[in-house]
Amino acid sequence: MTATRTTAHIETTEAAAPHRPAPRGRALRTTGFHLTAGLLSALWLLPIVLVLLTSTRTFDDIAAHGVGSRPHSFTLDGFRQAWVDGGQQRALINSMLVTVPTVLLSLGLASMAAFALSRYALPFRRVLLLLMLGGNLLPPQILLIPVSKLSELLGIYDRLYALIGVQVGFGVGFYVFVLHGFMRAIPAEIQQAAVIDGANPWQIYRRVVLPLARPALAALSALSFTWIFNDLLWAITVLRTEDRMPVTASLIGLQGQYVSMWNVIAAGSVIAAAPTVAVFLRFQRHFVAGLNLGAVK
Repeated sequence: MTATRTTAHIETTEAAAPHRPAPRGRALRTTGFHLTAGLLSALWLLPIVLVLLTSTRTFDDIAAHGVGSRPHSFTLDGFRQAWVDGGQQRALINSMLVTVPTVLLSLGLASMAAFALSRYALPFRRVLLLLMLGGNLLPPQILLIPVSKLSELLGIYDRLYALIGVQVGFGVGFYVFVLHGFMRAIPAEIQQAAVIDGANPWQIYRRVVLPLARPALAALSALSFTWIFNDLLWAITVLRTEDRMPVTASLIGLQGQYVSMWNVIAAGSVIAAAPTVAVFLRFQRHFVAGLNLGAVK
């Protein structure tokens, strides 16, 4: 009888135990995942590698063997031509003069608006948030002519600060919507403790809320820098003079100037992409932290 009970207990335990995948099957799935991810990464990096190789080849090499052939030369003369003769140096300065103030001004205004809308019971705050979000849902193509005409009427057409104003106006709504979610998740007890200590709203915003929202601000800084720096549509809408064009619009002129000199065009593309890559690598840790903070409430 005891042996029968023991056998029944073992069978019941085995039936209740969860089925665990065999180590061999798990290893095969892991290997398949890494192979697939590696293949996709290689396909993603292939155009970048091709541009880098093309930018370091001579024109004669490309003309003789083709763009996609194995390199038979190495030179940095394409970067010199794009930087000096092609106007990339001036265009890069223009892009930085637009991007850096726009990012700082946009996030500064957005953080203050998000702080007020998330921490205080303001009237019609949900309506304001919906209006800000709805403004970002409009396709920018339908606003090109109104923005161009308005900048002409205001006398700021073909000025870099006109482009800054446009970028700030069309970006603040989205930044407020994102920061509102982060700031709203901050426990109310922290703000109440600051009020008991005698802090005013400005001190609470600057010394309490902003440090806690640093991951979100860093993530938005990386994204907004990339978006604004790579923007072409608004640049060719409110700017006309070639000397004021940012680097994205300058690439179009570079392609028209050098036509089939693919090494110079590729070098100009590398120069245009370098600042955004550097910013993303610098804020990568904060960017991932910001995404994780938004994913877990």
